[in-house]
Amino acid sequence: MTERQRLLVIAAGGTGGHMFPAQALAEVMLRKGWRVKLSTDARGARYTGGFPHTVEIEQVASASFVRGGVLAKLVAPLRIFGGTLAAAWRMWRDRPDVVVGFGGYPAIPAMAAARVLRLPRMIHEQNGVLGRVNRVFSRRVDRVACGTWPADLPEGVAGVHTGNPVRAAVQERAGAPYIPPGDYPMSILVIGGSQGARVLSDIVPPAIAALPMDVLRNIRVSHQARDEDGARVAQFYAENGVDADVQPFFRDVPRRMSEAQLVISRAGASSVADISVIGRPSILIPYPHATGDHQSANARGLTEAGGAIVIPESRATVEIMAEQIASILTQPDGAVKMAHAALSVGKPEATEELVALVEELAG
Repeated sequence: MTERQRLLVIAAGGTGGHMFPAQALAEVMLRKGWRVKLSTDARGARYTGGFPHTVEIEQVASASFVRGGVLAKLVAPLRIFGGTLAAAWRMWRDRPDVVVGFGGYPAIPAMAAARVLRLPRMIHEQNGVLGRVNRVFSRRVDRVACGTWPADLPEGVAGVHTGNPVRAAVQERAGAPYIPPGDYPMSILVIGGSQGARVLSDIVPPAIAALPMDVLRNIRVSHQARDEDGARVAQFYAENGVDADVQPFFRDVPRRMSEAQLVISRAGASSVADISVIGRPSILIPYPHATGDHQSANARGLTEAGGAIVIPESRATVEIMAEQIASILTQPDGAVKMAHAALSVGKPEATEELVALVEELAG
């Protein structure tokens, strides 16, 4: 009789912050010979393009209690209940060895089903403050893996600091040699994440245009802007003679980051992990409306190590941004120190530590 192939079910929500570490875990578990299923909803399924094609995608109904109108909030429990029943039926038939939740409302049905069936289960929280869904399940799982440390955990819950897994494309560029700023072509990468990136489109282009001409003439910008902002951002760069590639989404962020002299970003957990594993100086503007101000917590390690400059959105003006960009691009020794400091807090082994927890739970 052939040995049964072990099965991992990953439950994750519909943003890159949840999906990128889920993808990283899936890539390694497949290489180790496991079957991998991803349980998500229709919104989450839109973010699965980077997953290996052998990952089985299962869509289940889920819903948020905090978004939408009154009717949507009334219907939410019914959708979640229906999704949980569907997930439980699939798990009863297939009996996964471990279920891992990465947060987000699409993860609720699979995590609830795993608890009902008493399957080995754990959650991974990317941010320094647990999201709503992970906070609910933190007392109902066997392990709580933390991407950012220290993490704000509910009383009585013990966390394991694994770090945030990064995708294979990031891992391939871990610790890539850094070319310091100088009188030659330089790259700035501007990435905003999936929420609230408009401030970067408002202040970064004029800040770059305000740089001294001897710096500006060497600059090439890769700027990730939302659809509604893209045309005006591209037009501004063009009118000010800045060589810029403006797109709503870059599929090759790891390559662009490894080639950059400076990264300007929100402080999402995946972005911070990528920046620290590749090792690049950064200017971070935490998203102020993130649950529990978790982006400020995410940025703390990089900032305290000296690898990043944090500008609160309330202080993010064109003048301050221009000043900070210039301070990095005109001081190559300082930029090199920032790159090394960023590397010092990176955890390129995060995926392996998460894999070890999964295998421990599987027995």
